[in-house]
Amino acid sequence: MAVVLLASLLGACTRPPQAEEPERTLEIGATGEPAGLDMITVSGAGTPFVLLYNVYETLVKLDGEGNIDPLLASEWTMSEDNTVYTFTLDKGARFASGTDVTAEAVVASFERNRSEAATDQIMGKWQVVDTIEAVDEDTVEITLSQASNQWLYEMTGPAGIVTDPTGDADLNTTPAGSGPYEFAAWEEGSAIELVANDGYWGTPPRFDSVTFRYYADPNAMNTAMLSGQLDIISNLTVPQAIEQFADETAYTVHEGTTDGEVVLGFNHRTPALQDLRVRQAINHAIDREALIDAAWGGKGTLIGSMVPPTDPWYEDLSDTYPYDPEKAKALLAEAGMASGLSLRLRVPNLPYGPPAGRFIAAQLEEVGIDVVLDELEFPARWLDLVYTKFDYDMTIVAHVEPRDLEAFANPDYYWGYDNPEFQRLIEEADAGSPEEQVTKLQEAARLLADDAAADWLFLLPNIIVTTPDISGIQANQVSLAFDLTTIAARS
Repeated sequence: MAVVLLASLLGACTRPPQAEEPERTLEIGATGEPAGLDMITVSGAGTPFVLLYNVYETLVKLDGEGNIDPLLASEWTMSEDNTVYTFTLDKGARFASGTDVTAEAVVASFERNRSEAATDQIMGKWQVVDTIEAVDEDTVEITLSQASNQWLYEMTGPAGIVTDPTGDADLNTTPAGSGPYEFAAWEEGSAIELVANDGYWGTPPRFDSVTFRYYADPNAMNTAMLSGQLDIISNLTVPQAIEQFADETAYTVHEGTTDGEVVLGFNHRTPALQDLRVRQAINHAIDREALIDAAWGGKGTLIGSMVPPTDPWYEDLSDTYPYDPEKAKALLAEAGMASGLSLRLRVPNLPYGPPAGRFIAAQLEEVGIDVVLDELEFPARWLDLVYTKFDYDMTIVAHVEPRDLEAFANPDYYWGYDNPEFQRLIEEADAGSPEEQVTKLQEAARLLADDAAADWLFLLPNIIVTTPDISGIQANQVSLAFDLTTIAARS
């Protein structure tokens, strides 16, 4: 026995040491840095882009085609009148802290999500909910005040995140969720780092660390990709540069669509913009096809209203107000504003903002509208002046929330658009049958277009550039998340 033990020990001593596996890292170039890390209390798309589905999970989630799939909830049922939802939690679900995701934790999260601490946008998605109850440890029952086609869909986004109730840190600086990654660090103005949640209850994360690196200058991001500093450009915001990545042995280019309507938004509190003829004139004065060519490298889709082609109620309304500067001048004269009209156009310093702003200013000046163009730092300055204080006449921003047509139904939203007929259509669409939802929302989209409630410039394309070893990229951006769970690196 001693001889055998000695031999085994000698063998252990002479066996060559095992080489450690190299750390699996992923470097992602991005724009639109978050204003904060708590997507319940902080506005903007930058926060869910990094944290949704990666750090925070929801009961249900959107897949790459926009379908609703189980996540923290393994299954759910609805009552016959579609007002009571019963969710059964996955028994294996755990927070990164190691504590179980229980019904009580879900209730606590959802009560916070619909509290006065939440942004108006998040609170609005909970208005139809009456009660939230824990039936038992693994069952949550949510009762709506009326049937809603939209509510479950909204629960796939920021409004539906489940946070760890055992954490005592500020969620705006230290997110605490149940996802495959944990928050590690945020170097403001530079990068956000996530690390693998080694105890993740689902499919293990494929990377040990993921870093989202932010670039104010999109050309600098392209240079970083070309020099091998990045594995992914999450969205190529200078489409004119796509030819730089034409070498298929070095790069893979994925082209898809988004929910990002680039909107020339009107402040309907501005007296001149309360006149339909002025809004129609602005729509006629802008050559949107030429704008796409000039500002976005010819990439993008004309839409004409607040609905992308991936939504069931989409109609091509892009010809509602064709480019016609003479018609624009006539409408302005009819409104008594053939001269002397001056409007402030305040745009975010995002890649599409300044070039689109300069193009639009030049075109509006050709029909007699003086434009004062102001470029604002995004997110802080734009959110403060435009989104919060309504201190603008016109602005340009991409609205990337899925199925956000209903944003125009809120008169307190920063546009200040107040149309009772539109609000009625949105309410009837939400409470009706699925067929009625499609019909009513098509009618609502046409009403918005006819009323020139805004000028829908184009729909952002989704152009992702990766190294050839990266797989699992979702071509279409149909949620607010840059979902890391599908991405892998080929060995």
